[in-house]
Amino acid sequence: MRELAGRTAFVTGGAGGIGLAMAQAFAGAGMKVMIADIETDALGTAVESLRGITPDTEGILCDVADAASVERAAQATFDRFGHVHVVCNNAGVAAGGGIDHISLDNWRWVIDVNLMGVMHGIRSFLPHIRKHGEGGHIVNTASMAGMRGFGFSPYDASKFAVVGMSEGLHAQLKPQGIGVSVLCPSFVRTAIGNSARNRPGRYGPSPSLDPASPAAAVVAEIARHLEAGLDPADVAARVLTAIRDDQLYIFTHPGMRAGVEDRFAAILAAMDAVTTP
Repeated sequence: MRELAGRTAFVTGGAGGIGLAMAQAFAGAGMKVMIADIETDALGTAVESLRGITPDTEGILCDVADAASVERAAQATFDRFGHVHVVCNNAGVAAGGGIDHISLDNWRWVIDVNLMGVMHGIRSFLPHIRKHGEGGHIVNTASMAGMRGFGFSPYDASKFAVVGMSEGLHAQLKPQGIGVSVLCPSFVRTAIGNSARNRPGRYGPSPSLDPASPAAAVVAEIARHLEAGLDPADVAARVLTAIRDDQLYIFTHPGMRAGVEDRFAAILAAMDAVTTP
């Protein structure tokens, strides 16, 4: 999609971080924007700020883990703006993993948001985009954690799944003139380290960590990386380029290349061990 002006974008997790930065970039490119988020106050503030760029901005409360909530958000977007062209399935959360204390509630919450939330967005918007025939683009937010594993966790598992889903979707939709990108950033200055602030009660409380435990040290280290991470606006600029140039993979941290090379070298070596007599 080379021309974005006058088109409509829908962004989940749009009240902050990467989602808000994408919404700002879309608005700056002349698009109409609907942002969806589960956090009421942040959503109102984000909409107000976006209207400083374009009056064609709306916000809607949405729990991406709930298929009906995403469908309502989609219908509200159609009712307000008509055809939707760019869909960013961006909302994401993180919760403790590891092998010492495996929390089923953590796994269900992270998978429901990070994986099923993407699927719900595709299910609610793809038939509409195919029907209006004006072209479109879907951006699914994964992570470098979906390109190389960093540990046993629901976060890594969900992001690997989003990468695989996006690759398959890209192959199927390209002949129909609909682009698909999978966004795989490393550390970005966002509030994902405080995901528990929006954790629905149905998933139970976040398990407390012993401050002296190895897991607590890992959480603290991640927080430091996030604080020093990439500006979300830089990520949004890459997303805008990827949509215009129809790029499948969106990477933001070239320093992560070595880890990806190590993973694929191990895979190829294993393949060679099977095919070589």
